[in-house]
Amino acid sequence: MGDDELAELRRRRMAQLQQQAGDQQAMQEELERQQRMKSQIQMILMQVLEPDARERLNTIKLTKPEFAGAVEQQLVALAQSGRLQKKITDAQLKELLRQLAPAKRDYSITRR
Repeated sequence: MGDDELAELRRRRMAQLQQQAGDQQAMQEELERQQRMKSQIQMILMQVLEPDARERLNTIKLTKPEFAGAVEQQLVALAQSGRLQKKITDAQLKELLRQLAPAKRDYSITRR
């Protein structure tokens, strides 16, 4: 191997390492941004939900994370638009969940 080939290999490897470092930094920044958004959402939810309602929402998050995320987004939007005058109680959250939940389908099997 000549000196030129060795220098070219070193240059390529250095460029590859720099690219990987840039990708890792971008991923780290994205994770930090997501963590900030989650903490902001949690702060808003603490302000607009009573403890019982917050506990119910956390329980739903364990079983249906996508649905809970949609409910959280709805609550944050209501809070940011100023349409919430007081904290949401557990009963009010139940009603909101009932409205947002998809309609259940009933199946009946008849024997002949």
